Amino acid sequence: MLEKLGLIPIGELIKNKSIQNFLFLAIIQSSNILITIISMPLLIQGIGVDQFGLVNLALSIIILLNIMVGFGYNLSAPRAVAVNQNDKTALSHLVSNIFSAKVLLAVFATLLVLVGIFGLNLFKGYQIILLYSVLLLFSEATLPLWFFQGMEKMKLISIANILSKLLFLMGIVLFIHKPDQSKWVNFMMGFSGLFINLFILAYIHTFLQIRFYRPQFSAIWASLKENVLFFFSNLTGYISINGGLIIFSFFAGAETLGMFSLAERVVMVLRLFPAIIIQAIFPNASKLYKKDQPSFYRFLKTVYIRVLLGGAFIATSAYFAAPWIIRVLSRSELSESVLYLQLLSPLLFLSCLNIPNITILLVADLKQLLFKASWMMCLYMITVASILTYFFGGVGLCFAILSTEIVAYIISMLLLRTEKPELFHGFYS
Repeated sequence: MLEKLGLIPIGELIKNKSIQNFLFLAIIQSSNILITIISMPLLIQGIGVDQFGLVNLALSIIILLNIMVGFGYNLSAPRAVAVNQNDKTALSHLVSNIFSAKVLLAVFATLLVLVGIFGLNLFKGYQIILLYSVLLLFSEATLPLWFFQGMEKMKLISIANILSKLLFLMGIVLFIHKPDQSKWVNFMMGFSGLFINLFILAYIHTFLQIRFYRPQFSAIWASLKENVLFFFSNLTGYISINGGLIIFSFFAGAETLGMFSLAERVVMVLRLFPAIIIQAIFPNASKLYKKDQPSFYRFLKTVYIRVLLGGAFIATSAYFAAPWIIRVLSRSELSESVLYLQLLSPLLFLSCLNIPNITILLVADLKQLLFKASWMMCLYMITVASILTYFFGGVGLCFAILSTEIVAYIISMLLLRTEKPELFHGFYS
């Protein structure tokens, strides 16, 4: 019907690479959400709320280290792959160097964990859980999502993600039944991801004719230097968004940490929505920016309006459905978790506000401005979250997290306006 009315050309819409990228990224994240919904009640019943909180705390540390393993390649590599799509030799060297760099970074991150646990006696209370979680570092190192984004062929990687999550879920059902088995939760997540990733790498080599060469250390070092600002931007961005649980661990016991962790897990899964949008539109937005900037701004405005409407709807739904969500996930009445989830529910809409600013910074390759915005946001979050958490506990942390998103939007917009006024007025005029 819409096609007949001429409002939406369905055939062209489906063929659009940005739409395809969004759909497959949405499939990836939808499977993550579904597995989270299924696994959380199983884990809480099996290991208890307190151990669930410690597992999530260990996961937060690993994800922080995974930022180092990724080292900004999630932002730079898709563009490099897209440029070299038709040159198999150049693409093979590029892929070989990126994978080699990420594996070396994973080894270094593992050494940091070992030194922290056995050398400095850090992470008390969840040292064993963290130790068993290091396999996630190698799962991240071998994840070829950036390759398929650059090739604009997301179907296979979305299927692979679903398979790895199903494998993880099967491991929980079969092996996680007691609190002392909590150390295996993140281990199984890392094992399932690494297992599937190795098959995908075999596919890349065999069917896409990508050869794996010996690493060129000079090229790896050059790419690391080129990505250093992306790395720090990702690192500070992660701390700003996900560092709340780590900060809360200094002020709360294991059970309260578990209550907050349950609500935060739900919200952070929903918060992936704007990240999916940016990843989906990035390849097409980059091309439009270079070829036709007026079309780029029109495209970005159209996406922005639709995303804001979608974000507002999901945030509102999460607020009213909070009691039901917590009851389904925990299979019990956890009023404290419900309160945290309701307070954090606007986060999804607030995080959508900054999509155009981040997209412009990325397509224009403004690494310095992106880094400046990230560290300012991070500094604000750490300061405000520490103060509010100290005085008001989890409620104060919720308000700190929400205010950080607003401050991040204002900072990014002001930096664009002062440093790159032509880009600012190109979109906002």
